[in-house]
Amino acid sequence: MKQKKLLAFDLGASNGRAVLGSFDGNRITLTEVHRFDNPMVEQNGLYYWDALGLYRQLKESFQKLKGDGFAADCFGIDTWGVDFGLIDQNGALLGNPRCYRNGTEAGMAAVHAVVPQRDLFRRTGIAGMPFNTVYQLFARKSEGDPALEKAKTLLFSPDLYGFFLTGEKRTEYTIATTSMLYDGVNRCWDEETMRALDIPAAIFTEVDFAGTLRGILRSAVAEELGISQVPFAAVGTHDTASAVAAIPGEGDFAFCSSGTWSLFGVETEMPLVNDTAFEANFSNEGTVQGGFRPLKNIMGQWIMQECRRDWARLGSAYTWKEIDTLTAKAAPFAAFIDPDDAPFFSAGDMCGKITRYCEKTEQKAPETPGEFARCVYESLALKYRWTLERLEKLKGGRIDSLNITGGGIGNTLLCQMTADVLNRRVIAGPAEGSAMGNTLMQAVALGEIKDISEARQVARRSVEPIVYEPNHTQQWEDAYAKLLGYMEMKEL
Repeated sequence: MKQKKLLAFDLGASNGRAVLGSFDGNRITLTEVHRFDNPMVEQNGLYYWDALGLYRQLKESFQKLKGDGFAADCFGIDTWGVDFGLIDQNGALLGNPRCYRNGTEAGMAAVHAVVPQRDLFRRTGIAGMPFNTVYQLFARKSEGDPALEKAKTLLFSPDLYGFFLTGEKRTEYTIATTSMLYDGVNRCWDEETMRALDIPAAIFTEVDFAGTLRGILRSAVAEELGISQVPFAAVGTHDTASAVAAIPGEGDFAFCSSGTWSLFGVETEMPLVNDTAFEANFSNEGTVQGGFRPLKNIMGQWIMQECRRDWARLGSAYTWKEIDTLTAKAAPFAAFIDPDDAPFFSAGDMCGKITRYCEKTEQKAPETPGEFARCVYESLALKYRWTLERLEKLKGGRIDSLNITGGGIGNTLLCQMTADVLNRRVIAGPAEGSAMGNTLMQAVALGEIKDISEARQVARRSVEPIVYEPNHTQQWEDAYAKLLGYMEMKEL
């Protein structure tokens, strides 16, 4: 068959990529077309995304693809969750979208004073995290935000850029579930919560599902770029949903989409909303097949990204390869942190925050970049262990292996640490998991692939994952006991 050219836009909270998937009916081969930065921008104490700058990069990706001699048969967009843009009655963007990093514990508490957190979890299956859309909207409502007052439509990030390119205003299921305002079981927006918080329900759109065609490239954009009006597919628009769709796992496996965040979970047909899930702060985000992903949002590479920025500001600009080398040379099991301790969420002075955590827990703080990195990576692996144990309790059975996807698999030391502390086989790949899942669901939308089961068969034929066998030692058990103790100190 003629190869299908499927253009995946995969936008992360630090950079974005345009990746071309060439599908021959049996395998998908990915080729990077364009890569660009996506930094949050501070203005007057708030962080924003450069929406029009990202739109420009998407159009440039089409031009680069054309310059390479290819034409896309379809395109899809996935991004990080929860953030949104507001559109007025004329279809104009009402200011740059705000960044989820603006979220605060106080903002959560203000919502919970009106709608208890347990009720929010029961209705939506989503854990209370400072960045959730519900908290963002209530904060903007409380401050009398004029953009919210004028908004005709709210579009989450992937749907916003899809609107820019096609004019279609819809919300895809997997991104809707990240908001803490969508009832995935009954397939409807949680208007009861919206009424209680005075959030305008009318700004939310119809919800569609991954693997369906949504529209075509606007004629004005196609004419500007000198290309055809390419079909636009709703994919797993939440990047984690796309990444999980591409996991070539079989049997009882957990997944970890590793990047700025580590999204660690399993797939189920129905959400897990019992007391264990609530107390462990698990979320039930959507899958591309319309089910659920009970998972834990763990602070991932963000902590090291911020440490690296700290060092660069002090005049030492380390590459990731250099950091990996320094990590390998640092003494193991010297100090541990809970990656999800509240101070680590916000930007700035990350090394200072790690030092203060260690001082608070009566540990000797790291001093060198290698020691800081070793502390962060070992702590992240230990938090994976904590999460896996709770997932097994929720599922009621053993999880045999962990599939890691995303850019984080490039850190081979962390992958081996994870296998060692979990005492489970770790399968790493594909690296471009979100892009792979994005292209797979485009193929489903075009009728080239039947469903998620067939898509994962294609994924297994298309990638060669790296397998890490566990080397579990008593040192990991001792380290885990220490982390549990530090976490209990925080609770007290």
